[in-house]
Amino acid sequence: VIGHPKYQESKRIAIFLSMPDEIQTEEIITDIFKQGKECFIPRYKPHSNHMDMLKLLSAEDISSLALTSWNILQPSDDDSAREEALAGGGLDLIFMPGLGFDKKGNRLGRGKGYYDTYLERCMKHPRGKPYTIALAFREQICESVPVAENDVQVDEILYEDC
Repeated sequence: VIGHPKYQESKRIAIFLSMPDEIQTEEIITDIFKQGKECFIPRYKPHSNHMDMLKLLSAEDISSLALTSWNILQPSDDDSAREEALAGGGLDLIFMPGLGFDKKGNRLGRGKGYYDTYLERCMKHPRGKPYTIALAFREQICESVPVAENDVQVDEILYEDC
């Protein structure tokens, strides 16, 4: 990931805080700050498909985040001091999680449509849609995954030996 040309040229990067069954992102987040890039992380709104990408101030800032009922760390609902990526300069790159992927770029998420809805909003931003890279284990690559008409394909899937 760190040597990837899209990562190297990106200044504003959104990345998920990994759950135990996902590719671990802590080292990538540390590198984002080491390289002087801006880092944004998801804040999911429960009982909806709305997600914002809020600015993380440092890798250490993660320890100040609240744990949701889904066991995901994210800025609390009353945290209004953080920049939302689309309210500012948009994003260059989004690293995306998922349960399964196919080689056509289709992604199976957890069923709420958070990333698809967020990417729709990105397309309306003056900067347009950021480049999207899914981070996966080889075992998550399938022949095909079910898709709906509002699902947005990822630009690239990175996994071991890809």
